[in-house]
Amino acid sequence: MADPAGANKGLVKKIQQGKAKVADLMKGRATQLGTAADDYTPCADSGQNCADDIYAVSLPGVPPSANVTWFQAQAACENARKRLPSNAEWQAAVIGTPDPGPDNGTTDCNAASAGATTLTGSRSTCKSARGAYDMVGNLYEWVADWVPRSTACGTWSAGVSPTGDDQCLAGAATTGEPGALLRGGYFGFGPGAGPLTVDGSLGPSNAISAVGFRCAR
Repeated sequence: MADPAGANKGLVKKIQQGKAKVADLMKGRATQLGTAADDYTPCADSGQNCADDIYAVSLPGVPPSANVTWFQAQAACENARKRLPSNAEWQAAVIGTPDPGPDNGTTDCNAASAGATTLTGSRSTCKSARGAYDMVGNLYEWVADWVPRSTACGTWSAGVSPTGDDQCLAGAATTGEPGALLRGGYFGFGPGAGPLTVDGSLGPSNAISAVGFRCAR
C-alpha cells in the first residue's frame, strides 16, 4: 500500500503493530502494488522516495507482491517496522518445508505451475516447522545479504540436497552490481526449488515477476 501524504496514520499504526486486517486495508483504500508490474512509483527502484510511502503487509489468501527490487522490499519492510531477514534467519525459518517433487497443483508448494503465482497460504502442505507458508516456490524471496554477483551455478552434495535444489553462487562478476541473495525458488522452478535453493546472480536494483519478499521482526 502507499500512503505518501500520511493520510492513513491509523492504518499505518495497525500495520506497524502487525494488526492490520483486510477490512482495515479496504476501509483505508489501500492499494496492493507489484502484482502485475513494478508500479511502486514514487518509490524508486533505488529505494529513493520510499520512506513512508509503501508498507509491507502479510495476509493470507491474497496474490503475493512481486516485481520489486531489493531496495523497495527493504523500504517496505522498514516502513512497517520490520526488516528483510538475513540469509541465516531465512534458512532457520524454512526448516520443515517440503522439498518439492511433482506439484499436484493443490497442496504442494507452487513450484511447477504454468507461469503463475498462487494465493498466499493456499498450498496447505507448503508450510515450515515454524509455521511459515510459501517459503519454497511461488516467488523467489529477497533476503538481506549481498554477495559478489554470481555468474554460474554449482551443486549441493547429494547427501545435503538429494532432489537437487539450485545453488547459484559460483563465479563472481567483476563489473556491474553486486548480487543480492534470493531464496526458495519460484512458480516455474520445478525440482530446483527447495529449502536450500539460493541464487546470487541478480543485482539489488532488478525487479522481475518471479521475485518477491517477506519481512522479519
